[in-house]
Amino acid sequence: MRTAYSVETVRAAERELMDRVPPGALMQRAAAGLAAACAGMLGRTYGSRVVLLVGSGDNGGDALYAGARLARRGAGVSAVLLSPERVHEGGLSALRAAGGRVLTAPGAVVEGAAVPVEPVIARADLVVDGIVGIGGSGGLRPAAVELLELVRSPVVSVDLPSGVDADTGEVSGVAVRADATVTFGAYKPGLLIDPAREHAGALRLIDIGLGPYLGDRPAVEALQHRDVGELLPRPGPESDKYRRGVVGIVAGSARYPGAAVLAVSGAQRGGAGAVRYVGPAADAVVTRHPETLVSQGPPSKAGRVQAWAVGSGLGEDKDRLEDVLPADVPLLIDADGLRLADEAALRARSAPTVLTPHAGEAAALLGRERADVEAHRLASARELSDRTGATVLLKGSTTLVVGPGGVRVNPTGSGWLATAGTGDVLSGLIGSLLAGGLDALDAASAGAYVHGLAGRLSPRPAGASDVAEALTAAWRDLLRGGGPGTD
Repeated sequence: MRTAYSVETVRAAERELMDRVPPGALMQRAAAGLAAACAGMLGRTYGSRVVLLVGSGDNGGDALYAGARLARRGAGVSAVLLSPERVHEGGLSALRAAGGRVLTAPGAVVEGAAVPVEPVIARADLVVDGIVGIGGSGGLRPAAVELLELVRSPVVSVDLPSGVDADTGEVSGVAVRADATVTFGAYKPGLLIDPAREHAGALRLIDIGLGPYLGDRPAVEALQHRDVGELLPRPGPESDKYRRGVVGIVAGSARYPGAAVLAVSGAQRGGAGAVRYVGPAADAVVTRHPETLVSQGPPSKAGRVQAWAVGSGLGEDKDRLEDVLPADVPLLIDADGLRLADEAALRARSAPTVLTPHAGEAAALLGRERADVEAHRLASARELSDRTGATVLLKGSTTLVVGPGGVRVNPTGSGWLATAGTGDVLSGLIGSLLAGGLDALDAASAGAYVHGLAGRLSPRPAGASDVAEALTAAWRDLLRGGGPGTD
């Protein structure tokens, strides 16, 4: 599992470790990892041109020490200082001793001679962003923005891209868009959460020894392949269809029968022993999935289920939603169900609830503009979870799952999943995982991961039916690598 820790936690861990190691040891460890990553991106270090954009914090010191290492390997390294009066003196001395060149922005002076910054940056083979550290807030200042506009080469950010918020992933102004980010000691939440995640590029974590001091309460988790494989339910020798769980699907309408078919398609491949469909699209569902148990009366009279998934293509049929809201089993609400659900009724539920909005639906529930939700994804998901008591899966290229059990981000998302009906497949899939016994956080997290993996395995471009079909291959891939008990 990939874990990310808050700035406060990382700084506390650094202070504790620094009391146990020689002065400057952590920065040297970070610089060594950063220099190695830069050398890897350059391919050939000797004769290459590297520019360091250096701010006043420790990130600037890391960049300077890494630049010194690259200079000793034959690279031509130039450091552009944005705050010469507050530069890291040890790093600056190391760079100069290694033969590096020091410039200042916006004008430049090298040992009394004027040197223009613009061509130095424009001709660089690699630019290292050491402008702002993890304690920065807000967008970049105009002087930094002017320098970034000159960049024509790949960019490596030190710890995180300058201008993004390390704890929230928010980007409130101009920020660096890196090709790679080399982070130290622990991932920071902003590296995993949009919109900052889009600025980070490829991530590389350098171990500087913080692990024992970070504690066991990460701010954000991201499940990996093996984690999900171990979560997926597996039938035992004594299993029957009821012991494996029955998921009830309340979806579709005369206008949107396809939503019901797609939700059932996801549910059939979610590990539950049986799928029970209730609604007006029964004929369409049985035609596509003859193994489905169908009925058209009130959902509460349809027979026992271990979880409900409701809302996809429901239209204005609020009665079916209100019939399942009091049920003492896990409940997933998607699409039209989100619009029809009453917040007080959600808070009153005793069993776990999962809400799966996209940004527009979350904005409507919160009474905000969609752009505001997209700019503040973590805060928006947390507020919606707090207001409803539910676990909230906020869809997006990096889907967020936020609930009483913690915060997770899904790494398998893809823009190819942004097509009609894929959300219906996801709702059925998560509903099936809930019926199979996973708790709300695990079901939503694992469902998003499997769904994203199926999107990657689908043909290009993929429709929702293609994604549903690919769920089987995704499961097979995950079970193969899921540890003990794998089938």
